[in-house]
Amino acid sequence: MDLRSRNKVDPNFSMSSMTDIVFLLLIFFLLTSTMVPSNVLELKLPKADGETLQQEQVVVSINNEGVFFLGEREIPKQQLELELNQALEGVEEASFVLQAEENTYTKDIVYVMDVANKNRYKMVLATQPADE
Repeated sequence: MDLRSRNKVDPNFSMSSMTDIVFLLLIFFLLTSTMVPSNVLELKLPKADGETLQQEQVVVSINNEGVFFLGEREIPKQQLELELNQALEGVEEASFVLQAEENTYTKDIVYVMDVANKNRYKMVLATQPADE
């Protein structure tokens, strides 16, 4: 009497289907990762080899309370564009310096940037050197 079963189960596991799935997933992630736009800015920073021109600088200042100054004179925020146009009238390559205190609201800085962009003025944001 033969009690052994005739169906033999192979104890080996075939990995070929698993490797196919992993390979397909790898290809999918490689292709989709190259389509995601990166947030890296390629900036060309200016070099300071030349000499600076000594011209009268127009300075716009904003303190932490949101008060605007043109030079040392306090002006209303709504008058900034008019005052800048008067101060920079007839100046070739008109530019001004923005001095904003450390805790100034971003909306005030963006407002000044918008005025500069609208009138095609160049703007420099003044900072203090970091302590090392």
